Amino acid sequence: MAQDRKFDFPGFGEKDGDPRVVREQFWRTAKKAARHIPFMEDVVAAYYCAMDRNTPMRAKGILLAALGYFILPTDSIPDFILGLGFTDDIAVLTAAITTVRAHITPAHRMAAREAIADES
Repeated sequence: MAQDRKFDFPGFGEKDGDPRVVREQFWRTAKKAARHIPFMEDVVAAYYCAMDRNTPMRAKGILLAALGYFILPTDSIPDFILGLGFTDDIAVLTAAITTVRAHITPAHRMAAREAIADES
């Protein structure tokens, strides 16, 4: 998947929900998870939404927390466990995306489609 070029959000602090950490590790995790997560386009669109300066802080916080959880290799169910590893990530991402769906714009979705197509 292509690196983000269209959206930018300055970082704050050194923690897993930090946009810099999410940005750095998101694409590596997304590539590994792509075949396990049926709504990967929504996840990538959520990533672009979180990195967009125009997204409200509350929505960014929710998305960065969920994406931070997604990139952690050792969460409630470690990602390396075949068949189960991404189930907790899917639940967290689904809840976050559903909560902030109104802030995920057509531009975020278009950027997600382009990023996914670049990797195909």
